Amino acid sequence: MERLAGRIILLSGASRAFVGFLAGVLAMFAQPPFGIFAAAFISFPMLVWLIDGVASHPDDGVVRRLLPAASIGWSFGFGYFLGGLWWLGNALLVEADLFAWALPLAVIGLPAVLALFYALAVLIARCLWSDGVGRIAALAVGFGIAEWLRGFLFTGFPWNALGYAAMPMPLMMQSASVLNVATINMLAVFVFAAPALIGTAKGARIGLAAAAVLFAAHIGYGYYRLSLPASQPATPQRTVRLVQPVIDQAKKMDDRERAAIFEEHLSLTAAPPQAGGKRPDIIVWPETSIPFILTDNPDALTRIADVLQEGQILVAGAVRAEDAGAGLPPRYYNSIYVIDDRGQIVGAADKVHLVPFGEYLPFEDVLNSWGLSSIAANMPGGFSAAPNRSVLTLPGGRTFYPLICYEAIFADDIDGNAKHSDALLNVTNDAWFGDTPGPRQHFHQARLRTIETGTPMIRAANTGISAIVDARGVLVVGLGYNYKGVTDAILPGKMPTMTDSTMRGRIFWFTGVFLLLVAVISRKGFNFRMN
Repeated sequence: MERLAGRIILLSGASRAFVGFLAGVLAMFAQPPFGIFAAAFISFPMLVWLIDGVASHPDDGVVRRLLPAASIGWSFGFGYFLGGLWWLGNALLVEADLFAWALPLAVIGLPAVLALFYALAVLIARCLWSDGVGRIAALAVGFGIAEWLRGFLFTGFPWNALGYAAMPMPLMMQSASVLNVATINMLAVFVFAAPALIGTAKGARIGLAAAAVLFAAHIGYGYYRLSLPASQPATPQRTVRLVQPVIDQAKKMDDRERAAIFEEHLSLTAAPPQAGGKRPDIIVWPETSIPFILTDNPDALTRIADVLQEGQILVAGAVRAEDAGAGLPPRYYNSIYVIDDRGQIVGAADKVHLVPFGEYLPFEDVLNSWGLSSIAANMPGGFSAAPNRSVLTLPGGRTFYPLICYEAIFADDIDGNAKHSDALLNVTNDAWFGDTPGPRQHFHQARLRTIETGTPMIRAANTGISAIVDARGVLVVGLGYNYKGVTDAILPGKMPTMTDSTMRGRIFWFTGVFLLLVAVISRKGFNFRMN
């Protein structure tokens, strides 16, 4: 181990950047669909040793002293995001004649930009660097700050946050009932990077012991929470049907296919329950599953009423149009409708957190003048965002907390109403991304919201992954990617969490300050020894 550390420390120039890139790619294998969290125990020690090798001349200016560390962080981040997000380019091939030109921007440009956050992480860590366990704490602080910023700057994109690598299965997810993802990001980096101490000896005993305690607590608490009795369904029990129609995205965008797509959803809705199964009370369709403006098609509501049996409720993703006033084009919303057995719309909720360039075009006037448009360009002006999130109330009083598409990855956007709802409702259409890691990563991140809120999740996807997940993140039923059909299950009950969002925020800042103090004290001791 010491010999390997020494070789990596001595790297410079292009060789150092290349090894940083490879370490980032390796770290990506800790994320779905691979879930090999052990990969992070290799990649992060490599990153530590690369930073150890950064040296500067005393006469160098601030930029020349910090640039090598930032470049290591950027190389690591570029490898990580390129390896984890290349599948985004698949969305641009749905209408390749219009958007194929943007492939380099999605596949290479976005990872290059996101890598700047990791450049910042290593830059912060380098300013606090020492020769012992303090540098591991400094790295954890740097990545904690970077991932926190990535969650909200420029509308935020916390996809594949590093903490998810420490939570590949329900046993290792339960810490999310106590800590927020931001805290888990920091602690995960500390634990993943701790083996670097073996290669450089100093501080190994205390650093590895601290990492072992954190890892044991992570596993131990998961075992304890999963050993508790599963939550019982609320009474009266309700059976939920998930409809997964597997409609090709190109077909969904073909106006001539709209009637057939609608009938396909109705046919699956009317399918009989499995042998011995109970008739579903609630049927859930995926995001934008209704392929036209429903309020402009009263016959469609009649067809829905014909298919629904007495007392059944349909919850369906749809595009909602709203009059914007005289002389103005209508506003369009990515929405969810609740429709009763008489074909009446009895509830609706609109998407709050839109996808930049996918559902709306930032700086629209400027970028349109450059010839750019969003993927949702068939909607004049794209989609509009709702000013706030509305909880869906179903006939009978059940409440669902709506999360449309990638809204489910923004843990900090979820307010206290989620804990008081009967279920989180995530409708999505991952057909844009094909049979790639994207849909698996999306499901994994959405799944964590159940543990954070203590609330089960109903998730309906066009091509997968559709699932009902209980309040511990355990899969109740599900449909894999590209599996056409339906699945029914009784809606699970809720489960209390150890902390609320306010307490989790305080824990995050306390953890960050503690690690920062460890790094600062170690840095001062390091400077004293050097002098």
